[in-house]
Amino acid sequence: MAEWKEAKRRILAEARSIVFKVGSAVIAGPEGLDRGVMDSLAAQMGALSRMPDGGRRTIVLVTSAAVAAGRSVLREAGLGQETSGMAAKQAAAAVGQARVMHCWDEAFRRQGLYTAQVLLTRDDFKARERLLNARNTFGELLQWGVVPVVNENDTVSIAELKFGDNDTLASLLVNLIGADLYVSVTSAPGVFGASPDVNPDAAVLPCIEDVFALNLGKLCGGKTTVGTGGMYSKLLAARRVAQRGVPTFILPGREPDILVRALDPSGPDLGTWVAPLKHAIPARKFWIAYKQAPQGEIEIDAGAADALTSKGGSLLPGGITKVSGPFPKGALVSVVHAGESIGVGLSNYSSQELDRIRGLKRFEVAAALGDAHYPEVIHRDNLLLHAAV
Repeated sequence: MAEWKEAKRRILAEARSIVFKVGSAVIAGPEGLDRGVMDSLAAQMGALSRMPDGGRRTIVLVTSAAVAAGRSVLREAGLGQETSGMAAKQAAAAVGQARVMHCWDEAFRRQGLYTAQVLLTRDDFKARERLLNARNTFGELLQWGVVPVVNENDTVSIAELKFGDNDTLASLLVNLIGADLYVSVTSAPGVFGASPDVNPDAAVLPCIEDVFALNLGKLCGGKTTVGTGGMYSKLLAARRVAQRGVPTFILPGREPDILVRALDPSGPDLGTWVAPLKHAIPARKFWIAYKQAPQGEIEIDAGAADALTSKGGSLLPGGITKVSGPFPKGALVSVVHAGESIGVGLSNYSSQELDRIRGLKRFEVAAALGDAHYPEVIHRDNLLLHAAV
């Protein structure tokens, strides 16, 4: 048996905490929510929450489709309003959120499970106190056996505080609650070995053993018609959770009993299994890299890139060739070499200060800024290489 298959079966048998993310294209169509699919998925998650030995798994559900549901409700009410602008889209999400939550609550209640609605913005992960409050709340809900149903708080989110898609939100929740497995429920049968738009004969990959080796831009096609993510964002999420040592299972949500069949340790190989890294990064580095989007960019030369990627070094001013901002001191920035991002980290300097000291040696930095300066622009402890941003 292949090594990944044995690891997969062991993880499926031992997983005690699972984050499920269900995309819009799975539970919504042109006419709104598909209650039959939602009922089926809730029944399967309910079955999976009960372990064979009598124990229980904790389940967290990240759900999309609020905007799609809102548009359907507005049509039912005879309010055929335009919902393409930001304010209208957020208003449609507010209308649809109630419908989505109601449907999930009824579906889980039929399985003897209670639900809790949790709406989050990226700021809840950026601010340390709010992050800890969220972690404590999830801890209580899961201890009670309640299923948290999570979505982005679209009504109050602004561009700077949006996750961008629920794949990002779900990957951050995996870290927040310490999940053992991340299941991405999508409209596709799995990850194809090539874009089906280019190669109609492309087959689904049963396993991706090194998700960081993939060229996502070449591999992935376009977005789905009702969602905001597509396979590209799903594989970015898989990269994030892989860094925390957690595998991703990408499954076709509309296939009958897909979750129960695929998550059976002795069941058939369905969908795509994305293996985790063998050595997980610390939770602190994960939080630094993904709590917010990078605010700027630092371009570096070949020597600096080698020091970071091969020697475990910190980024020094001498290796910087260009700074794109503006960004303040302490901002998260992307580190770029030869047009490719090699990581993200916290800058000890503002973009204006870096423009003054880029390319300088240490004694020259002291002359430019005085003695009150940092030797490193980004310390290696505040740097995550191969960040999935």
